[in-house]
Amino acid sequence: MQTEQIKKLAIDALEDLKAVDMVVLNVNGITSITDYMIIVSANSNRHLKSLANSVVEAAKSAGVKPLGVEGENDGEWALVDLGDVVVHIMMPAIRAFYQLEKLWSVDTSSSADGDA
Repeated sequence: MQTEQIKKLAIDALEDLKAVDMVVLNVNGITSITDYMIIVSANSNRHLKSLANSVVEAAKSAGVKPLGVEGENDGEWALVDLGDVVVHIMMPAIRAFYQLEKLWSVDTSSSADGDA
């Protein structure tokens, strides 16, 4: 399955269960780990687990075996690794703390913000 198809199935699975504040980052060229990171927030621990399970089930149904699933039982941050697409599902406070969108931003002019 092509990267764009994997990205779409993950987005569709997340949208079906009403993921909050979805951001899709193209990190191809920034990292060799993956091509896309999808970051969403969940409304509750149960919602977080359901979102992670939905992505995993959609991938498996399409013949894509997740390389790893972490944190879905902890309730704060789940990661679903689909190879070329990595999905981060986070509770809002954790997402605000780690600011992955800022970390993986392609805007290199903001890489040194004086907070060192």
